[in-house]
Amino acid sequence: MNQWKSICRIDDIPVLGARRVARENACAVAIFRNAEDHVFALLDRCPHKGGPLSQGIVMGDSVACPLHNWTIGLADGCAKAPDVGCTTPFAVKVDEQGVVHLDLEELNSRALEPFVAVVA
Repeated sequence: MNQWKSICRIDDIPVLGARRVARENACAVAIFRNAEDHVFALLDRCPHKGGPLSQGIVMGDSVACPLHNWTIGLADGCAKAPDVGCTTPFAVKVDEQGVVHLDLEELNSRALEPFVAVVA
């Protein structure tokens, strides 16, 4: 059974923007909100050169990396063709009160290894 960690209210995430969730000794997680108020969570690191996705521009269900404009799918963390590579997605839910939660086990166990950039 999932244990959920309360992070913020959905209104604390800018529409078409992101909010960073710091993790001790690991890369932060970025929580994104699109124009339809759908919320997604990805490791805050582009698979290309490690750019901070939380500083990118959200377009529909994707985010553009601010470094080299790679388009990353918010649902799966994968780069859109012709680019290749994926960043780690995290389970996220928004409750009836508008509170955004992340899976605590995933926060403590996913994407803890050092970053390896895609060569391109």
